[in-house]
Amino acid sequence: MTPIPPPTPTTPTAGPPTGIIIECIFFDGLVLRSESDEYVQLLNTTAVEIDLAGWVLRDTADDTPSFAFPDYQLRPSGRIRVYTDEVHPEWGGFTFGWGRSVWNNNPSEPDTAGLFNPQGQLVSAKSYPPGC
Repeated sequence: MTPIPPPTPTTPTAGPPTGIIIECIFFDGLVLRSESDEYVQLLNTTAVEIDLAGWVLRDTADDTPSFAFPDYQLRPSGRIRVYTDEVHPEWGGFTFGWGRSVWNNNPSEPDTAGLFNPQGQLVSAKSYPPGC
């Protein structure tokens, strides 16, 4: 009988980094009625760029609105914002394009923002207060 050699150990390869968190929610906008200036701020907590293509941000209370990120490289320690209905290129230029308030202004009944990776897994969730 020929002895069978033990298996050679292999080093597992890490999957894509998931170190993006919802840092805060500016839930009580200053623009009356539409609150178009509300935003959710995301932070890349890793030391590598992360491609956000296919990631989704949404209000998990009722799953709307939902924002699917285009191809965008978030730099290490970088921050971006997704506004309710404004475009700010200095913060990535992302908007839900929603014509009314997304986030409930009553801090005793807060909404929760959820960030989902391209596989549909929840990787970060944040509620308020506090806000940004």
